[in-house]
Amino acid sequence: MLYIGIDLGTSAVKLLLMDQEGTVQNVVSTEYPLEFPLPGWRQQNPEDWRRAVLEGVPELLKGFDAGQVAGIGAGGQMHGLVVLDEHDQVIRPAILWNDGRTAREVDYLNQTVGKDKLSAWTANIAFAGFTAPKVLWMREHEPENFARIKKVMLPKDYINYILTGVHCTDYSDASGMLLLDVEHRRWSREMLDLCGITEGQMPRLLSTPTRMLSCFLPSANWPSSWSSPTPRSPASPAMWVAGTSRR
Repeated sequence: MLYIGIDLGTSAVKLLLMDQEGTVQNVVSTEYPLEFPLPGWRQQNPEDWRRAVLEGVPELLKGFDAGQVAGIGAGGQMHGLVVLDEHDQVIRPAILWNDGRTAREVDYLNQTVGKDKLSAWTANIAFAGFTAPKVLWMREHEPENFARIKKVMLPKDYINYILTGVHCTDYSDASGMLLLDVEHRRWSREMLDLCGITEGQMPRLLSTPTRMLSCFLPSANWPSSWSSPTPRSPASPAMWVAGTSRR
């Protein structure tokens, strides 16, 4: 059996192929650009991530039997804001974890709303890199785009969506959005209301993603260029780890 690891970094996606003994069989890395529209701003086109993964996996599997792929793990950069419309199309470039445009929103959250309330609601306080301040920034500065939001996602969860067709996330990564009620393991109603979004616009929270996603990965969803890595069964297990990379 073979396993694929996907590390969606800030500067490149790193793909790794290993066998069931944990021996690395192949590694492929593909870089993509960063955008700096204004000083302190950092954003990226999720289409570049998608292309890098879908074109990189066939390269990773050259010389190997794709039918032996038994699982895929995807991790990557945290906190970034990816927004999809009703057709699951990306609305605007993703605002990254190291973007600094949300100073006013962070001040509003920490000083006006208050750190005590934020801590009670989310077990955290606001930082510029977190997702919630980015949502507030978008509501204020890009109202037309904000009105089109159907799903709010994180970078690695967008890649998992591309691979599975499922909008979901794990509790670890969700806890870095300033939108999760950590104590009760659900989306914070107070923070969603404050940001002007609903629970229906958030990804599904899963604590056992491997089992859940294995049910939603029909071979028909795989790009044809991958030579169908799932001939062993109608659904091959997909899994992910929490955000691990800021590179």
